[in-house]
Amino acid sequence: MPPRRVITGRSQEPRRRYAEELRSLRTVRGESLRELAKVVGWDASLFGKLESGATLGSPEVAEALDQHYGTPGLLLALWELAVADPAHFKERYRRYMLLESEAVSLWQYSVSIMPGLLQTDAYAYEVLALGGFKGKTLDQQVEARTGRRALLDGEDAPPFRALLAEAVLRTPLRDVGAWREQLEYLLEASERRNITLQVLPQSSGLHGLVSTDVMFLRLLDGGTVAYTEHAHRGELIEENASVEQLQRAYDATRDQALNPAQSRKFILRMLEEVPCEPST
Repeated sequence: MPPRRVITGRSQEPRRRYAEELRSLRTVRGESLRELAKVVGWDASLFGKLESGATLGSPEVAEALDQHYGTPGLLLALWELAVADPAHFKERYRRYMLLESEAVSLWQYSVSIMPGLLQTDAYAYEVLALGGFKGKTLDQQVEARTGRRALLDGEDAPPFRALLAEAVLRTPLRDVGAWREQLEYLLEASERRNITLQVLPQSSGLHGLVSTDVMFLRLLDGGTVAYTEHAHRGELIEENASVEQLQRAYDATRDQALNPAQSRKFILRMLEEVPCEPST
């Protein structure tokens, strides 16, 4: 069957189609970006980025524009197609990294892997090597990951709460010395004024985040976004209702965890269980 002929002249690539539709609707209205911003309520620079395809924005913006232009459901549907496009996943992760660097507070739940912001160099090397990275690429990935630790340093560092499932502490590195170093680093981090560590014992049972790694970022504008990871796929979540649902699950899970003092004692016990390296 021959390929379907494009009649409208509009792009068939979801992200570009969304941008083109936004620009076309505004042009037909005869509005400037500034005029649109005054009516709809977001900053003009956001609408400029939407129309250039630099960002997709949130579903709330798409819904507000549908209402403004009298196109019920059209723009939201185009937004959903653009978000589901595989090419969008890498862009979402880049956006997440930018938001992480700008966050005023962060809180995370980890199911089985040490949070990236708390990984030592040795831990990052082993995890990323298992992910298939090699040679120079592996070195670059480790440098990028461990460089994120600087976010938690300094007087203006944002508050960070890490909730660790017991499995994180029961899954050691292959190198005994490197694993000891990682646990010692956790204890050191827990003493910082801006870092709170809590351990969720396996005995606490099932909970709402039992299979979900999640990081919440509180932003300067007061909003919150979430980044979830399942197996080999991550997703940036900006829709208010979805973020709030995850937050409720996080709060309930945190209530089952050991308090910070008890958690430090738990990590100390794990450290004591690490066998001593044989003397040379």
